[in-house]
Amino acid sequence: MIIGSVSENKEKEKRISITPDLVKKYINFGFKVILEKNYGSHLGFKDKEYEKEGCEFDERSAVFIKSDIILQLNLPEESDLKNLRENQSLVGVFNVHENIDKLKNLSKKKINIFSLELLPRITRAQSMDILSSQANLAGYKAVVESFSTFEKAIPMMMTAAGTVPAAKVLVVGAGVAGLQAIATAKRLGAIVYATDVRMASKEQVESLGGKFLTVEGSENLETEGGYAKEASDEFKKKQEELLGETLKKIDIVICTALIPGKKAPIIIKEEMLNKMQAGSIIYDLAAVQGGNTAFTEVDKIVEKNGVKIMGEKNILNKLPTSSSTLYSKNVFNFVANLYDKEKKKININLEDEIINKTLIK
Repeated sequence: MIIGSVSENKEKEKRISITPDLVKKYINFGFKVILEKNYGSHLGFKDKEYEKEGCEFDERSAVFIKSDIILQLNLPEESDLKNLRENQSLVGVFNVHENIDKLKNLSKKKINIFSLELLPRITRAQSMDILSSQANLAGYKAVVESFSTFEKAIPMMMTAAGTVPAAKVLVVGAGVAGLQAIATAKRLGAIVYATDVRMASKEQVESLGGKFLTVEGSENLETEGGYAKEASDEFKKKQEELLGETLKKIDIVICTALIPGKKAPIIIKEEMLNKMQAGSIIYDLAAVQGGNTAFTEVDKIVEKNGVKIMGEKNILNKLPTSSSTLYSKNVFNFVANLYDKEKKKININLEDEIINKTLIK
């Protein structure tokens, strides 16, 4: 069987789905690997590195036509999709909520579509969990980006000329990205606070040295899958009051609050923002889904009352090599679970929760 992958639109996506070190693993599994020419050259992975591991190269259209399994990040363009045929498998992160009609049409043509953001949160799927591996890096990079824009020192510094106080950071949302943001900010010397609607996050936040802000009479707003769910109006009101008071003393806010498939909740409203100190920074990782602030704009730095609000469509384009390394390993583990090594074919076993949940039907 043939595994294939082509370059993404590099203006939007710099990550790749197969790194040179994984070519040999696919070949040892019994696959042949075909890539588009100059597939990873923008990340420093030259074609000769792939060829050394046994990879072959072909034209873009040929990769789609010849491959049995195609590994991508984003849903390919229509010009590429027309080259797909029956019984091929397409694996990636296809943003099901936005592309559901396209994906279902492909499925009707007997093309197997696996969208990895739908992976169940079970122990066996951890090695394939692309949301966690990528969110980890996003949380780290959001802190680095906001700290580089902040015009004061981060750690406390005691000098003969006086003391520079440590920066105060608030992380909104203590999922994977939020926890990594807490750990990174703490390592760099900041005083870190965090808030989340999931009460289970309190222990994790405190284990990293953060201070968890608890809303009085909190309810645990966590789904069975471990995601946050929408809060009640009463909870939102209490949370707003707590946040409004806290933000008066905060220098940097990292927003990570998302609800899968829905517009991001607006947590930092205009009246809260007006209470923040001039020179403060908000980095909004939820920007692509509308943002957690009232003024977030994708790929822009918006300034309101001296507060800078930052948000990018794809922060991982600033860490494309590290994120590609993790993503490609996640995808390899998924393919390994999908592939029957003895029969040398794809085994779409719908009794397997991992396969059942990710397959577009």
